[in-house]
Amino acid sequence: MAVTQKTDGNRIRVGVVGVGRGMSFANGAPFVGMELVALCDTWEAKLHEAGKKLDVTTYTDYEQFLSHDMDAVVLANYFHQHAPFAVKALETGLNVMTETMACGTPAEGVALARAVDKSGKIFLFAENYPYFAYNQEMRRLYQNNEVGELQYAEGEYNHPFDSQGYNRLSPGLNHWRNWIPSTYYCSHALAPIMFITDTHPVNVNALSIPRSESDTEKLSVQRGDPGGIILCRMDNGSVVRIMGLKMRGHGVWYRIHGTRGLMENLRSGTPGSLRVQHEPWDLREGDEGEKIYVPDFSHHAEEARQAGHGGGDFFTNYHFAEAIRKNETPYFDVYRGLEMAMVGIQAWRSCLGNGTPFEIPDFRRESVRKAYENDNWSPWPEHEGPGQPPPSINGFNPPSEDAIAYAREVWDEMGYEGE
Repeated sequence: MAVTQKTDGNRIRVGVVGVGRGMSFANGAPFVGMELVALCDTWEAKLHEAGKKLDVTTYTDYEQFLSHDMDAVVLANYFHQHAPFAVKALETGLNVMTETMACGTPAEGVALARAVDKSGKIFLFAENYPYFAYNQEMRRLYQNNEVGELQYAEGEYNHPFDSQGYNRLSPGLNHWRNWIPSTYYCSHALAPIMFITDTHPVNVNALSIPRSESDTEKLSVQRGDPGGIILCRMDNGSVVRIMGLKMRGHGVWYRIHGTRGLMENLRSGTPGSLRVQHEPWDLREGDEGEKIYVPDFSHHAEEARQAGHGGGDFFTNYHFAEAIRKNETPYFDVYRGLEMAMVGIQAWRSCLGNGTPFEIPDFRRESVRKAYENDNWSPWPEHEGPGQPPPSINGFNPPSEDAIAYAREVWDEMGYEGE
């Protein structure tokens, strides 16, 4: 099946897969000159509601959706299922923007890299956290040598939930959030550091933090561990520490140590504050030893302030549209997306080996692709079989009967009719 590109000047017709998270992309499309023309999801009630609200064609079948007259697709389906959907869209001749993560297995990553190369189409990995105002400001400062070269950094994305909240977020015993290992959702913590410093991860080792019997929140059906710590060796020799994912104490935080200074967003005080600090011997004329301020967006500030995820949801749409119009590879291309996915996957291998280091493969190179093209290692339930890893360092952690009963109560209230 092939679709002829119909982009008329600046007009880009786009379809969105997923009417949960995908609604942010759908609602934001007009702000960057894209026209929403189709939606696709298997949850029919929510799909029809969204289609009626936005007055667009709806599909429950992905193949039929791909035949719609459009130029691009946004994939906001389940976390680990993007790559096969992306490959089909690229083979159809469509530009693709995909939510995190870029691939669910190494083999899927190889297939995606090959499909992007073969298609010649735009692929953008929709990682939104780099586009917070303070992260964009840190990139500007880093590019201007404000703190020198990266030596060490920390990235933290920690988002705890109570049992009710987690069950609402993950309807179904086999929902991906109920099986995700503690290292897989790493891109919100890692991507801003890669963006600020233009570095790439080349090696990881990691440790997972298991659930405690004293934890009072016992009525979700999640099987994975609540936390993980990843150490990444970057291509310039620096070290990046990644922390997440569901420990007590919500936090989104980034800290950059360079050869002539430090910068970080503040954990407390005025939201969005940035701190830049220099030692006395590194001060240049006009420098301050410490400066704390709240940066704004350098462009499209009004649109960004109206968007979700600190403006990031606007900028992912914006950069996708710009890449299509200019036919230019976006910053968060397929390879940066795959690097982050492989950090999560290889870090989980490390956790199960009590911290053994693993390489981050460079899927730009066909020789490396060959080594991983049959690597289907996966914790996801649909891939269950001999040799597949558990979602926790303590094994498969089947949920209790009480937890299942409570989860079903929550799902019934939501109108969810699945397993």
